[in-house]
Amino acid sequence: MSSVQAQPKLYSFDEFISGYPDRSEVRYELHDGVIVEMPKPRGRHSILTGSLIEQLSIAIRQLGKGGTWTIPREAIVRSKSGRSGYEPDIIVLNRDVLGLEPRWESESIVQNPDSVKLIVEVVSTNWRDDYYNKLRDYEEMGIEEYWIVDYAALGPRKFIGNPKQPTVFVCRLVDGEYQMNPFRGDNSIISPTFSQFNLSAEEIFALGL
Repeated sequence: MSSVQAQPKLYSFDEFISGYPDRSEVRYELHDGVIVEMPKPRGRHSILTGSLIEQLSIAIRQLGKGGTWTIPREAIVRSKSGRSGYEPDIIVLNRDVLGLEPRWESESIVQNPDSVKLIVEVVSTNWRDDYYNKLRDYEEMGIEEYWIVDYAALGPRKFIGNPKQPTVFVCRLVDGEYQMNPFRGDNSIISPTFSQFNLSAEEIFALGL
């Protein structure tokens, strides 16, 4: 007799937010109505993320946006459907538009794509989220630019090659769809938003060493 696997309870975005524990040491996200415990960034992943924030902060100042663009410590991005809520590794927000976010001050929730200049996800063992779910939802929201930093070459071969190669994807929104531009080795990152950013893919990967 075959066993019937219990279906996970589905939550709305508001239920997810209201139940999110304060000062939790564990990160959670809402994926298509399912609350998922996220791996805590450790080791190289954590160092790379922190160092990349420093480099982006420098680029923000070089663009003369130091008083306007900001990288918050925490933010939750609500998908257009409301079935998902993500906490990006890095998000660059535009303060000039952030005041129009009805839930930012009280809950750090972003739902207006105009508030977002860039989202960066550093790939870990849950790589399918970054390459599929988040790419789909950020695209649908209208987020102009999304980076996938796959320093450990964990992603699917159809994207990063066979054999797999560490890759940075700069996903740029064109006519409502992301164009995924891959950068590897000594290829300098070309970003529509951060024209002053001049690190190569290899230099980004080395930030975590």
